[in-house]
Amino acid sequence: MKFSLFIHMERVSAEEDQKQLYDEMIALCRIADEGGMHAIWTGEHHGMNFTIAPNPLLNLVDLAHRTKNVRLGTGTVIAPFWHPIRLAGEAAMADIITGGRLELGIARGAYNFEYERLMPGMDAWGAGGRMRELVPAIKALWQGDYAHDGEYWQFPKTTSAPLPVQQPHPPIWVAARDPNSHEFAVSQGCNVQVTPLHLGDEEVQSLMDRFNAACAKFPEIARPRIMVLRHTYVADSEADAQQGAEELNMFYNYFGAWFKNERPISMGLIETLTPEDVAAHPFYSAEAMRKNQIIGEAPEVIERIKSYEAMGYDEFSFWIDSGMSFARKKASLERFIRDVMPAFA
Repeated sequence: MKFSLFIHMERVSAEEDQKQLYDEMIALCRIADEGGMHAIWTGEHHGMNFTIAPNPLLNLVDLAHRTKNVRLGTGTVIAPFWHPIRLAGEAAMADIITGGRLELGIARGAYNFEYERLMPGMDAWGAGGRMRELVPAIKALWQGDYAHDGEYWQFPKTTSAPLPVQQPHPPIWVAARDPNSHEFAVSQGCNVQVTPLHLGDEEVQSLMDRFNAACAKFPEIARPRIMVLRHTYVADSEADAQQGAEELNMFYNYFGAWFKNERPISMGLIETLTPEDVAAHPFYSAEAMRKNQIIGEAPEVIERIKSYEAMGYDEFSFWIDSGMSFARKKASLERFIRDVMPAFA
């Protein structure tokens, strides 16, 4: 089992200084690197202070100069927002600058808020189609002299400039949930990223079942790797764990509000949720977070992650975005590195 950190700048108040938030994100990434984590992942989002990440490759190139060993991954780029030639070239340049440390995660995207602004009229079906066309196209561009005549993009013979350091190319990861996405990823020889979001370990097992079924369908292809992404808080007491559950419940209420795309948004910030809004949510609650997320003191966290290892997961990604203070994130990450990771050495 390998361990990684999944992180963004997250801003929930106009009072928060964005440069300070970036510096705090970098500090957490350096702790992950120095603590022996395998990778750092950061995603792509636009116009949302909830997750500030307009181009993850910029962040990863900066991190390459501030870290020594950790792999640097996009978790994820949003396929519909990238032309294949542009993504192939920019990812290859990032691979050169990072010294061959790039991991390229790709997804169809999730927020209608972003589709409305960057590609009006886009829906999940069209976004998924673009992802399925993009992945083989960038692989072919890295091989060179490739002409493309697809449903969404057409271009004459082209070679990615530059070419990546890693051969035949940087590892590609696909964010998958439904069986068709798992089958696409495996058929392309891509690794798989999954997240159960707010759901419990039955969903973690179900996602693994979908992955295993896809692997069985393509026995001629070497089994890719699979990573589970999960909100994690390593507490120093049960009272601390309960506070973490309440904080993550608030995070998920804001996540759900952004996803529904119904609340007013001003200056990149969504209208503040009231206590009544939070209490009225049909399935988010602090109790559900305490049960479903990886929250607890180190022995409990170890036991939960051991069960994921037994399911067959290759990588556990510590999703640190939570609305918590920097101090609480830092303390939890340090406890994870000191008290949890050695159990898997």
